[in-house]
Amino acid sequence: MARIGVEGTLTDVKAALMEMGHEVVDLRTEEDVNGCDCCIISGQDKDVMGMADTSTDASVINAHGFEAQDIVQMVNEKLS
Repeated sequence: MARIGVEGTLTDVKAALMEMGHEVVDLRTEEDVNGCDCCIISGQDKDVMGMADTSTDASVINAHGFEAQDIVQMVNEKLS
């Protein structure tokens, strides 16, 4: 399965992705995204300083306002 980076606050999303057989990595630093096929962010601190630098070519999904199962579905669509 895929390697998915997930922000630490999204524990329900982590659990749902692991149930699906994905390898889940905590996103704590910029280096944590290396090797990830997809990254899930909470969106809570998005663009705080008016800057939007990206450090990965992997798909990034903003989980703000979505349920865990919605996120799992988005990940599966991105990876297919």
